[in-house]
Amino acid sequence: MKKSWKWLSVMMVAALFILAGCGSNGNNAGSGNSGSGSESSGGGIAAIKERGKLLVGVKYDTKLFGLKDPSSGQVEGFDIDISKAIAKHILGDENAIELKEVTSKTRIPMLNNGEIDMVVATMTITEERKKEVDFSDVYFQAGQSLLVKKGSPITGLESLTKDSKVLGSKGSTSVKNIKEKVPGITVLEFDNYQDAFNALKAGKGDALTTDDAILYGMAAQDAGYEVVGKPFTDEPYGIAVQKGNSEVVKAINDTLAELKSNGEYDKIYEKWIGKAPAQ
Repeated sequence: MKKSWKWLSVMMVAALFILAGCGSNGNNAGSGNSGSGSESSGGGIAAIKERGKLLVGVKYDTKLFGLKDPSSGQVEGFDIDISKAIAKHILGDENAIELKEVTSKTRIPMLNNGEIDMVVATMTITEERKKEVDFSDVYFQAGQSLLVKKGSPITGLESLTKDSKVLGSKGSTSVKNIKEKVPGITVLEFDNYQDAFNALKAGKGDALTTDDAILYGMAAQDAGYEVVGKPFTDEPYGIAVQKGNSEVVKAINDTLAELKSNGEYDKIYEKWIGKAPAQ
């Protein structure tokens, strides 16, 4: 009986060691799965390097910043060149990048769903957005304005009344701002800027509002339209990453600092926007 009990005790101890070993393997596998999840959901620098490419959310409909050429399929603009510089800084190759289309409405959900590592898409830094994402340093300074058909009686913000009809993009700060600036004004919201511009050209509104840098791009597409009045908001653009991803924010900020110190930022700015502002 004693031998049987002793044998049973040995077997129980052995079983506990086996279970402990399984638990240890399970934790390692969990860490591995977490790493895999980080890879698909952006994660940190290590996950990006393991994947071998940077996943960036950019706009496809915003001339000068991110516009897809229907003939070549290439997306080009200020935001694209900044994204390539970040890819080069992190991975050593500006072409180690995959661009994914976002809009003002979809960019934060896509970032937090893990479809992209960062958003480089004319995104204004706001306190409200800081609750959902983390931002880099300011990489472009813009201000909200109005785009109208040449000859329009609207010459700036002061020309708008509650009877005016203004067009904007869903999820943008511009829509919120114009409603605050002109209480009672009618605002029609569209999924992207190109749809809003097409609606303006179709006579569905009196003006289109967003950041002046974006509006200048629209005016460049059609000489019949112009940007009017002075900018009436401060719109500092930042690059957004998932909340808490400080190492990616640091990599972005290091890239921006490097671009500004070596003169490359000014070259990108002048290429797409015009004469670079004094730093």
